[in-house]
Amino acid sequence: MSGPSHPHDQAILQGQRVLEIEAAGILDLKARIDDTFAQAVTLLETTTGKVVVTGMGKSGHIGRKIAATMASTGTPAFFLHPAEGLHGDLGIVTRKDVVVALSNSGETAELVSILPSLKLLEVPIVALVGRADSSLGRAAEVVLDVGVKEEACSLGLAPTTSTTASLAMGDALAVALLDRKGFGEQDFALSHPGGALGRRLLTRVRDGMHTGDELPTVGPDTPMREAIVEITQKRLGITTVIDDDGRLLGVISDGDLRRHLTDGADFLDASAQQMMTASPKQVTPDTMAAEAVVLMEQHAITSLVVAQDGKLVGLVHLHDLLQLGLG
Repeated sequence: MSGPSHPHDQAILQGQRVLEIEAAGILDLKARIDDTFAQAVTLLETTTGKVVVTGMGKSGHIGRKIAATMASTGTPAFFLHPAEGLHGDLGIVTRKDVVVALSNSGETAELVSILPSLKLLEVPIVALVGRADSSLGRAAEVVLDVGVKEEACSLGLAPTTSTTASLAMGDALAVALLDRKGFGEQDFALSHPGGALGRRLLTRVRDGMHTGDELPTVGPDTPMREAIVEITQKRLGITTVIDDDGRLLGVISDGDLRRHLTDGADFLDASAQQMMTASPKQVTPDTMAAEAVVLMEQHAITSLVVAQDGKLVGLVHLHDLLQLGLG
Protein backbone atom coordinates (compact mmCIF):
# COMPACT_ATOMS: atom_id res chain seq x y z
CA MET A 1 0.00 0.00 0.00
CA SER A 2 1.54 3.27 -1.10
CA GLY A 3 1.81 6.26 1.22
CA PRO A 4 0.29 9.69 0.71
CA SER A 5 1.48 11.79 -2.22
CA HIS A 6 4.23 14.29 -1.60
CA PRO A 7 2.79 17.74 -0.66
CA HIS A 8 4.81 19.26 -3.52
CA ASP A 9 3.10 16.99 -6.06
CA GLN A 10 -0.31 17.63 -4.52
CA ALA A 11 0.14 21.39 -4.90
CA ILE A 12 0.95 20.97 -8.59
CA LEU A 13 -2.09 18.76 -9.18
CA GLN A 14 -4.36 21.14 -7.28
CA GLY A 15 -3.09 24.12 -9.26
CA GLN A 16 -3.67 22.32 -12.54
CA ARG A 17 -7.17 21.31 -11.41
CA VAL A 18 -8.08 24.91 -10.60
CA LEU A 19 -6.98 26.14 -14.00
CA GLU A 20 -8.85 23.35 -15.79
CA ILE A 21 -12.08 24.12 -13.94
CA GLU A 22 -11.82 27.88 -14.46
CA ALA A 23 -10.88 27.46 -18.14
CA ALA A 24 -13.93 25.24 -18.64
CA GLY A 25 -16.08 27.86 -16.93
CA ILE A 26 -14.87 30.54 -19.33
CA LEU A 27 -15.32 28.33 -22.39
CA ASP A 28 -18.92 27.63 -21.34
CA LEU A 29 -19.59 31.36 -21.72
CA LYS A 30 -18.83 31.30 -25.43
CA ALA A 31 -22.25 29.87 -26.30
CA ARG A 32 -23.86 32.71 -24.32
CA ILE A 33 -22.31 35.43 -26.48
CA ASP A 34 -25.50 35.91 -28.50
CA ASP A 35 -28.11 38.53 -29.30
CA THR A 36 -28.51 39.29 -25.61
CA PHE A 37 -24.79 40.11 -25.38
CA ALA A 38 -25.08 42.34 -28.47
CA GLN A 39 -28.05 44.08 -26.84
CA ALA A 40 -25.92 44.79 -23.76
CA VAL A 41 -23.12 46.21 -25.93
CA THR A 42 -25.57 48.49 -27.76
CA LEU A 43 -27.04 49.71 -24.47
CA LEU A 44 -23.57 50.55 -23.11
CA GLU A 45 -22.45 52.11 -26.38
CA THR A 46 -25.42 54.43 -26.82
CA THR A 47 -25.67 55.78 -23.29
CA THR A 48 -25.17 59.53 -23.11
CA GLY A 49 -23.93 59.22 -19.54
CA LYS A 50 -21.46 56.89 -17.90
CA VAL A 51 -21.31 53.19 -17.17
CA VAL A 52 -21.68 52.60 -13.43
CA VAL A 53 -20.32 49.21 -12.36
CA THR A 54 -21.39 47.85 -8.98
CA GLY A 55 -20.94 44.68 -6.97
CA MET A 56 -20.28 43.54 -3.41
CA GLY A 57 -17.41 41.49 -1.97
CA LYS A 58 -15.45 39.50 -4.54
CA SER A 59 -17.87 40.62 -7.25
CA GLY A 60 -17.02 44.18 -6.26
CA HIS A 61 -13.31 43.55 -6.84
CA ILE A 62 -14.13 42.17 -10.29
CA GLY A 63 -16.42 45.13 -10.92
CA ARG A 64 -13.63 47.59 -10.16
CA LYS A 65 -11.44 45.90 -12.74
CA ILE A 66 -14.21 45.91 -15.36
CA ALA A 67 -14.84 49.62 -14.78
CA ALA A 68 -11.12 50.34 -15.08
CA THR A 69 -10.85 48.35 -18.31
CA MET A 70 -13.82 50.15 -19.85
CA ALA A 71 -12.51 53.56 -18.80
CA SER A 72 -9.11 52.87 -20.38
CA THR A 73 -10.62 51.64 -23.65
CA GLY A 74 -12.95 54.49 -24.50
CA THR A 75 -16.04 53.86 -22.38
CA PRO A 76 -16.40 56.33 -19.49
CA ALA A 77 -17.02 54.15 -16.44
CA PHE A 78 -16.60 54.15 -12.67
CA PHE A 79 -17.25 51.78 -9.78
CA LEU A 80 -19.98 52.31 -7.18
CA HIS A 81 -19.77 50.37 -3.93
CA PRO A 82 -23.38 49.29 -3.24
CA ALA A 83 -23.04 49.66 0.56
CA GLU A 84 -21.76 53.21 0.11
CA GLY A 85 -24.55 53.76 -2.39
CA LEU A 86 -27.05 53.11 0.40
CA HIS A 87 -25.49 55.96 2.37
CA GLY A 88 -25.36 58.74 -0.19
CA ASP A 89 -23.05 57.67 -3.02
CA LEU A 90 -26.04 56.68 -5.13
CA GLY A 91 -26.33 60.39 -5.84
CA ILE A 92 -23.56 60.08 -8.44
CA VAL A 93 -25.86 58.00 -10.65
CA THR A 94 -27.91 59.99 -13.16
CA ARG A 95 -30.79 59.14 -15.46
CA LYS A 96 -28.38 59.16 -18.42
CA ASP A 97 -26.23 56.36 -16.99
CA VAL A 98 -26.27 52.59 -17.41
CA VAL A 99 -25.55 50.28 -14.48
CA VAL A 100 -23.62 47.03 -14.81
CA ALA A 101 -24.37 44.98 -11.69
CA LEU A 102 -22.47 41.83 -10.65
CA SER A 103 -23.76 39.16 -8.28
CA ASN A 104 -23.39 35.40 -8.61
CA SER A 105 -26.52 34.71 -6.56
CA GLY A 106 -28.42 37.76 -7.72
CA GLU A 107 -29.56 38.22 -4.12
CA THR A 108 -26.67 40.14 -2.55
CA ALA A 109 -28.40 42.21 0.12
CA GLU A 110 -26.61 45.51 -0.39
CA LEU A 111 -26.98 45.30 -4.17
CA VAL A 112 -30.64 44.34 -4.04
CA SER A 113 -31.26 47.27 -1.66
CA ILE A 114 -30.22 49.88 -4.25
CA LEU A 115 -32.32 48.37 -7.06
CA PRO A 116 -35.54 50.29 -6.16
CA SER A 117 -33.68 53.61 -6.32
CA LEU A 118 -32.18 52.68 -9.69
CA LYS A 119 -35.62 51.77 -10.98
CA LEU A 120 -37.02 55.13 -9.79
CA LEU A 121 -34.26 56.85 -11.76
CA GLU A 122 -35.21 54.65 -14.74
CA VAL A 123 -31.55 53.68 -15.10
CA PRO A 124 -31.19 50.56 -17.29
CA ILE A 125 -29.35 47.65 -15.67
CA VAL A 126 -27.12 45.07 -17.30
CA ALA A 127 -26.80 42.13 -14.89
CA LEU A 128 -23.85 39.75 -14.82
CA VAL A 129 -25.48 37.12 -12.70
CA GLY A 130 -25.32 33.39 -12.00
CA ARG A 131 -29.09 33.05 -11.62
CA ALA A 132 -31.32 34.81 -14.09
CA ASP A 133 -34.38 34.09 -11.92
CA SER A 134 -33.19 36.25 -9.05
CA SER A 135 -33.95 39.70 -7.69
CA LEU A 136 -31.15 41.22 -9.75
CA GLY A 137 -32.03 39.22 -12.86
CA ARG A 138 -35.67 40.29 -12.71
CA ALA A 139 -34.76 43.95 -12.25
CA ALA A 140 -32.34 44.06 -15.18
CA GLU A 141 -33.10 45.12 -18.74
CA VAL A 142 -30.39 42.77 -20.01
CA VAL A 143 -29.25 39.61 -18.23
CA LEU A 144 -25.90 38.04 -19.07
CA ASP A 145 -25.70 34.55 -17.62
CA VAL A 146 -22.28 34.03 -16.01
CA GLY A 147 -23.30 30.98 -14.00
CA VAL A 148 -20.74 28.18 -13.64
CA LYS A 149 -21.01 24.44 -13.03
CA GLU A 150 -18.58 24.41 -10.12
CA GLU A 151 -16.22 26.59 -8.17
CA ALA A 152 -12.54 25.71 -8.36
CA CYS A 153 -12.31 25.85 -4.56
CA SER A 154 -11.97 22.29 -3.23
CA LEU A 155 -14.74 23.14 -0.74
CA GLY A 156 -16.96 24.47 -3.50
CA LEU A 157 -17.50 27.62 -1.45
CA ALA A 158 -14.97 30.35 -2.26
CA PRO A 159 -15.81 32.44 -5.36
CA THR A 160 -13.25 31.30 -7.92
CA THR A 161 -14.68 30.08 -11.20
CA SER A 162 -17.68 32.39 -10.80
CA THR A 163 -15.55 35.53 -10.40
CA THR A 164 -13.28 34.45 -13.25
CA ALA A 165 -16.32 34.03 -15.50
CA SER A 166 -17.63 37.48 -14.54
CA LEU A 167 -14.24 39.03 -15.25
CA ALA A 168 -14.08 37.34 -18.67
CA MET A 169 -17.58 38.51 -19.56
CA GLY A 170 -16.65 42.04 -18.49
CA ASP A 171 -13.59 41.93 -20.72
CA ALA A 172 -15.75 40.69 -23.59
CA LEU A 173 -18.07 43.67 -23.14
CA ALA A 174 -15.18 46.14 -22.94
CA VAL A 175 -13.45 44.82 -26.07
CA ALA A 176 -16.70 44.68 -28.04
CA LEU A 177 -17.35 48.30 -27.06
CA LEU A 178 -13.80 49.25 -28.04
CA ASP A 179 -14.39 47.77 -31.48
CA ARG A 180 -17.81 49.40 -31.91
CA LYS A 181 -16.40 52.82 -31.10
CA GLY A 182 -13.40 52.47 -33.39
CA PHE A 183 -11.08 53.04 -30.42
CA GLY A 184 -7.53 52.88 -31.81
CA GLU A 185 -3.90 53.03 -30.73
CA GLN A 186 -3.85 56.83 -30.62
CA ASP A 187 -6.92 56.87 -28.36
CA PHE A 188 -5.32 54.26 -26.11
CA ALA A 189 -2.16 56.33 -25.89
CA LEU A 190 -4.10 59.42 -24.84
CA SER A 191 -5.56 57.54 -21.88
CA HIS A 192 -2.20 55.91 -21.05
CA PRO A 193 0.31 58.75 -21.48
CA GLY A 194 2.65 57.26 -18.88
CA GLY A 195 2.82 53.83 -20.50
CA ALA A 196 5.20 52.58 -23.17
CA LEU A 197 2.55 52.82 -25.89
CA GLY A 198 1.63 56.32 -24.81
CA ARG A 199 5.23 57.46 -25.00
CA ARG A 200 5.67 55.83 -28.41
CA LEU A 201 2.57 57.42 -29.91
CA LEU A 202 2.59 60.81 -28.21
CA THR A 203 6.27 61.78 -28.08
CA ARG A 204 7.38 64.03 -30.94
CA VAL A 205 10.85 64.84 -32.22
CA ARG A 206 10.54 68.34 -30.74
CA ASP A 207 10.46 66.75 -27.27
CA GLY A 208 14.04 65.52 -27.58
CA MET A 209 15.81 67.69 -30.15
CA HIS A 210 18.78 70.02 -29.64
CA THR A 211 18.27 73.68 -30.54
CA GLY A 212 19.97 77.05 -30.19
CA ASP A 213 23.58 77.07 -29.03
CA GLU A 214 23.58 73.26 -28.81
CA LEU A 215 23.24 73.02 -32.59
CA PRO A 216 26.47 72.32 -34.54
CA THR A 217 26.45 74.57 -37.58
CA VAL A 218 28.96 75.84 -40.12
CA GLY A 219 28.71 77.87 -43.30
CA PRO A 220 29.35 76.43 -46.78
CA ASP A 221 32.76 78.17 -47.04
CA THR A 222 33.97 77.07 -43.60
CA PRO A 223 37.29 75.13 -43.86
CA MET A 224 37.07 71.51 -42.82
CA ARG A 225 39.57 72.01 -39.99
CA GLU A 226 37.03 74.40 -38.39
CA ALA A 227 34.14 72.07 -39.15
CA ILE A 228 35.96 69.31 -37.27
CA VAL A 229 36.27 71.60 -34.24
CA GLU A 230 32.50 72.25 -34.38
CA ILE A 231 31.72 68.52 -34.54
CA THR A 232 34.04 67.86 -31.61
CA GLN A 233 32.75 70.67 -29.40
CA LYS A 234 29.03 69.98 -29.88
CA ARG A 235 29.49 66.22 -29.31
CA LEU A 236 26.67 65.03 -31.55
CA GLY A 237 28.89 63.34 -34.13
CA ILE A 238 27.75 65.68 -36.87
CA THR A 239 27.56 69.28 -38.01
CA THR A 240 25.02 70.88 -40.26
CA VAL A 241 25.94 73.16 -43.15
CA ILE A 242 23.61 76.13 -43.56
CA ASP A 243 23.56 79.35 -45.56
CA ASP A 244 23.18 82.88 -44.18
CA ASP A 245 19.38 82.50 -44.13
CA GLY A 246 19.52 79.31 -42.05
CA ARG A 247 18.57 77.09 -44.97
CA LEU A 248 19.92 73.56 -44.73
CA LEU A 249 22.52 72.70 -47.37
CA GLY A 250 23.87 69.44 -46.02
CA VAL A 251 25.65 67.68 -43.15
CA ILE A 252 29.12 66.44 -42.31
CA SER A 253 29.31 63.43 -40.02
CA ASP A 254 32.04 61.46 -38.28
CA GLY A 255 31.62 58.92 -41.04
CA ASP A 256 32.32 61.54 -43.70
CA LEU A 257 35.51 62.51 -41.87
CA ARG A 258 36.74 58.92 -41.78
CA ARG A 259 36.05 58.49 -45.48
CA HIS A 260 38.13 61.57 -46.35
CA LEU A 261 41.10 60.85 -44.08
CA THR A 262 43.00 59.29 -46.99
CA ASP A 263 42.66 62.51 -49.00
CA GLY A 264 45.72 63.96 -47.23
CA ALA A 265 46.30 67.44 -45.82
CA ASP A 266 44.31 69.08 -48.62
CA PHE A 267 41.18 67.64 -47.04
CA LEU A 268 41.53 69.96 -44.03
CA ASP A 269 41.61 73.03 -46.26
CA ALA A 270 38.59 72.00 -48.31
CA SER A 271 35.31 73.82 -47.70
CA ALA A 272 32.40 72.31 -45.81
CA GLN A 273 30.29 72.50 -48.96
CA GLN A 274 32.83 70.38 -50.85
CA MET A 275 32.87 67.67 -48.16
CA MET A 276 29.23 67.66 -47.01
CA THR A 277 26.52 65.16 -47.81
CA ALA A 278 23.74 67.06 -49.54
CA SER A 279 20.05 66.18 -48.99
CA PRO A 280 20.58 64.40 -45.64
CA LYS A 281 17.88 62.34 -43.94
CA GLN A 282 15.64 64.72 -42.04
CA VAL A 283 12.43 64.97 -40.06
CA THR A 284 10.16 67.78 -38.87
CA PRO A 285 9.62 68.79 -35.23
CA ASP A 286 6.17 67.13 -35.31
CA THR A 287 7.44 63.77 -36.58
CA MET A 288 6.68 60.96 -34.14
CA ALA A 289 9.84 60.27 -32.17
CA ALA A 290 9.33 56.54 -32.74
CA GLU A 291 9.41 57.13 -36.50
CA ALA A 292 12.69 59.02 -36.14
CA VAL A 293 14.19 56.08 -34.23
CA VAL A 294 13.14 53.66 -36.99
CA LEU A 295 14.60 55.97 -39.66
CA MET A 296 17.94 56.13 -37.86
CA GLU A 297 18.05 52.37 -37.38
CA GLN A 298 17.18 51.73 -41.03
CA HIS A 299 20.02 53.96 -42.29
CA ALA A 300 22.53 53.13 -39.53
CA ILE A 301 22.87 56.75 -38.41
CA THR A 302 22.71 58.24 -34.93
CA SER A 303 21.60 61.81 -35.67
CA LEU A 304 18.85 63.36 -37.75
CA VAL A 305 18.44 66.90 -38.96
CA VAL A 306 15.19 68.55 -37.92
CA ALA A 307 14.04 71.02 -40.56
CA GLN A 308 10.91 73.02 -41.32
CA ASP A 309 10.28 74.56 -44.75
CA GLY A 310 13.90 73.92 -45.70
CA LYS A 311 15.34 75.71 -42.68
CA LEU A 312 17.29 74.09 -39.85
CA VAL A 313 15.39 74.09 -36.54
CA GLY A 314 17.11 71.34 -34.58
CA LEU A 315 19.06 68.12 -34.40
CA VAL A 316 17.95 64.91 -32.72
CA HIS A 317 20.28 62.14 -31.51
CA LEU A 318 19.30 58.51 -31.10
CA HIS A 319 20.46 58.43 -27.47
CA ASP A 320 18.21 61.35 -26.59
CA LEU A 321 15.15 59.56 -27.95
CA LEU A 322 16.03 56.33 -26.20
CA GLN A 323 16.25 58.24 -22.93
CA LEU A 324 12.65 59.31 -23.48
CA GLY A 325 11.66 55.66 -23.12
CA LEU A 326 11.32 54.80 -26.80
CA GLY A 327 13.84 51.97 -26.80
